[in-house]
Amino acid sequence: MFKRLLLLFIGFGTLNSAYAQTQLQTLEWIVGKEMRKALVYIPASAKNKATPVVFIFHGHGGTMNHAYQGRKFEQLWNNAIYIYPQGLPTPGQITDKEGKKNGWLIDTNKQNRDLAFFDIMLAYIKKEYMVDQDRVFATGHSNGGSFTYLLWATRGAIFKAFAPTGAAALKLLHLLEPKPFFHLIGEKDPLVKPTWQKITYQALLKKNKCETVGKNINQFAKLYHSTSGNPSIVYSYPGGHEYPQEANTVIIDFFKSF
Repeated sequence: MFKRLLLLFIGFGTLNSAYAQTQLQTLEWIVGKEMRKALVYIPASAKNKATPVVFIFHGHGGTMNHAYQGRKFEQLWNNAIYIYPQGLPTPGQITDKEGKKNGWLIDTNKQNRDLAFFDIMLAYIKKEYMVDQDRVFATGHSNGGSFTYLLWATRGAIFKAFAPTGAAALKLLHLLEPKPFFHLIGEKDPLVKPTWQKITYQALLKKNKCETVGKNINQFAKLYHSTSGNPSIVYSYPGGHEYPQEANTVIIDFFKSF
């Protein structure tokens, strides 16, 4: 796989001024026979200081730029590496069955192109920068949240914690080993049914041996302490399938706590 890797770096000069000011880069790789890319924020200290890494996966029909605009995590924690990968046209699990929009393949097949893409991104970052290997995280919304659960199921040992949002993992639950997690659910989500999401996070709270009653972090989020060392947060807000940007602070504070 790595013999086929071709890295093309697009420097700051090719980015618009807003991106340049926030130290964003676009990195490109050949994975198999396809060009893949990601929008990446890398702090200057990453060359000589152990640095956390956060992967952020957009939803079906989204883009890496859209995911960045809704997060801008570096404004909350500027000494971590942030990677916003770009998906490819993919049949949706709920909508877009023809696969005209960008997304992520949710299957455990070893030939999964998106898992291969993740492996190459992580290998590159670890080669080029000082990665804190005990502080690698993933988050994603909707289809990106499902892919976050897939990474938990197939690459779980790599990660310290996960933060899927607007997603469910009913078919993957048996593969998920105890890990700290944050799950965000819109109580009126018309797309990824709240029932599916509640089954998912309730099963994971049980796996993590969490307390049955959570402690309020704010009006929407509850922290569940764990006797297994895997604290978990459920963020339940009275909205639909959209991602509430107010959750950004809770997610980053959760990741920073490790």
